[in-house]
Amino acid sequence: MTASKEPIRAGIEMRAAHFPGRASIDAYGNGGFRFADMSHQGSILMLPSGIYAWNVQSFADVTMDTLSEIVSDADDIEVLLFGCGSDLLPVPKALKQSLGELGIRTEPMSTGAAVRTYNVLMAEDRQVAAALIAVDEAKSAR
Repeated sequence: MTASKEPIRAGIEMRAAHFPGRASIDAYGNGGFRFADMSHQGSILMLPSGIYAWNVQSFADVTMDTLSEIVSDADDIEVLLFGCGSDLLPVPKALKQSLGELGIRTEPMSTGAAVRTYNVLMAEDRQVAAALIAVDEAKSAR
């Protein structure tokens, strides 16, 4: 047996969690979401370009930096639903203004309401995105 001249790979390439398509949300709670016959623990961004893991635990963590994926898809987004967790919280004025300058209208609501609204607007083929903070209480989105 002879030794291979193939280079050895440097290691495993880690990528941010990403589902490359649109999907409705089947359920939420227990700290995550179910969609497309999969589940994800933690918060997520639902965008026209796909579904992304979102490293945000509370609405206080939301900044333009944490919304960089939204900025990348801004031309394809008319409305951004904020699932603020268990409560409805106002979008900070500066954040709302920055997103507005990109042509994105913001709608804050509880995560449960945002999930249901996202599913309806997506089914209507609207230019919708959602930034959803994971919650503990388990619910079916249907």
